[in-house]
Amino acid sequence: MRASHADRERTVDVLKAGYAEGRLSLAEYEQRMGRAHQAQTYGELHALIADLPQGPMAVPAPAPQYAQPYQPAVPRTFLPPPPQTNNSAVGALVCGVLTPFYGVTAIPAVILGHKARAEIRRTGEKGDGMAMAGLVLGWLTIGFAALVLLAIVVIAAASP
Repeated sequence: MRASHADRERTVDVLKAGYAEGRLSLAEYEQRMGRAHQAQTYGELHALIADLPQGPMAVPAPAPQYAQPYQPAVPRTFLPPPPQTNNSAVGALVCGVLTPFYGVTAIPAVILGHKARAEIRRTGEKGDGMAMAGLVLGWLTIGFAALVLLAIVVIAAASP
């Protein structure tokens, strides 16, 4: 490949540094300078500076102290977007958690939980665990309320 004027100048700079560091004698420096200005290809330029250091010595990069996170082989641009969390599942979990404070939220927790699980099966969204937690908390509260009502009815029927 043919060398450009800028390539010849870089070679001259390497030769100047080699002479300044005492790696080349004056006669050798002048001889190589003349050949550098007449060189036509990269190969000719490289032969002139092959035995000289070409720039500051590189310091090896320190080894990473921590493992790098996994990088997928396919860029994120071409991957499908990650699945969204189902909003009904979030609502079921919130209603289920609030049942000890407000007993009436048990019914919406059960309804939203069943609705969310059906939507998750159909769309592939995330949040099945939240929907199940809302269902369990809602049904436990409803069952406990039914037991309390049954106990009240039995006690009321047993008393004269």
